[in-house]
Amino acid sequence: MTGRMALCLLGLISPAAVLADDWPQWMGPKRDNVWRETGIIEKFPEGGPKVLWRAPVHGGYSGPAVMDGKVYVSDYISKDLTTEIKEGGNFDRKETTGSERLLCLDEKSGKELWKYEYPVKYAISYPAGPRCTPLVHEGKVYALGAEGHLACLDATSGAKVWAKELKTEYKTKSPMWGYAAHPMIDGKKLITLAGGDGSHVIALDKATGAEIWKSQSQTELGYSPPLLTEAGGVKQLIVAGPTAVRGLDPETGKRLWTTPMSSDNGCVVMTPMRSGDYLFVGAYSAKNLLLKLTSDKPDVEVVWKDKKNHAMSPVNVQPFLQDGVFYGFDDSGKMYGVELPSGVRLWESGGPASTEPKGSETAFIVKNGDRFIFFAETGHLVFGKLSPKGYEEIDRTKIIEQTNGAWGRKVVWCAPAYANKHVYVRNDKELICVDLAK
Repeated sequence: MTGRMALCLLGLISPAAVLADDWPQWMGPKRDNVWRETGIIEKFPEGGPKVLWRAPVHGGYSGPAVMDGKVYVSDYISKDLTTEIKEGGNFDRKETTGSERLLCLDEKSGKELWKYEYPVKYAISYPAGPRCTPLVHEGKVYALGAEGHLACLDATSGAKVWAKELKTEYKTKSPMWGYAAHPMIDGKKLITLAGGDGSHVIALDKATGAEIWKSQSQTELGYSPPLLTEAGGVKQLIVAGPTAVRGLDPETGKRLWTTPMSSDNGCVVMTPMRSGDYLFVGAYSAKNLLLKLTSDKPDVEVVWKDKKNHAMSPVNVQPFLQDGVFYGFDDSGKMYGVELPSGVRLWESGGPASTEPKGSETAFIVKNGDRFIFFAETGHLVFGKLSPKGYEEIDRTKIIEQTNGAWGRKVVWCAPAYANKHVYVRNDKELICVDLAK
């Protein structure tokens, strides 16, 4: 949680140009976790792929964005951030003081071109750093920090265009795990979760930051980036939260429909996922909801809800939908293949993350051609296949060290960017560029 609806004008540009993708936001150019470039290696060379450059960064769970020869990544610097606070969960929300930064690096060399920095106090669980991938759009870059600092900067110079603090403006507090729903662009609007009374979700003028509308309330903010889709003859913004899933008019914020949602600890993280006429949302722990969109008007019908041993409840990784089956990681740490609309689990596996899942195992899923590329919490890049029959591993190699921890194990929980035949991935010490070209 933004250029979601960017189109490739295949008839107007050359095939070679189509194959060179940037990665300007969370989940890529079309916000669908598909890397459309060709000419990518089928297996890893002996000794692993070449690391083209390394750039120093500090803490964060946010992935990088790549656009127009530049790489953008956010981080957090704090002398108060001990290993115990960072890796122990910090569930009592002990405060740390430091600064958040947005860095702009040269894509070819990793050299720092500019940085935007501001002081911030963290009082969130797992306070390593920001969660949201920067969003690059029409010469601007938008960054949302873990404590609700939202900024629009000139993508070339780093000059501040506008900035605001969501917690202050909307009289709220950050959720337990910080602001983590990646903002998105829709026309002239920047849409993001804000929190507070009547402002669970807001739309701002992307050029000025002025509020266009605010809408709805939830008991807690949650972490789920909204989904833009069309159903019932109208465009809808689907917003999931800890107590409800709602369809809104994206132009006005007016509510079109609502249905109750269950989520322990306010932890609904995934973007609602559409398969035909069906909408699926899963949440912690073992919560699930399948809705059917009505065709004659903007509304939904509940197909099933909170069925035990059914579907999945993702917490760290957006599932991937393909041919009526979605694949992803449950909060238990297991990987499932789930058929829709039945919700039946076709198989379970440790997948590329772990052979013995302990909970919240993580491997970010991106499709490339007829196979998938996974970035696992162990620091491994993995090639594999997903089908209704199961998970099949092709090859793996370790590309970066785990510099963070969770639940007694070392992890790296940062979604990579894939662009120009490279993968860009970070931990709490460095951002690296790895060559994946044939």
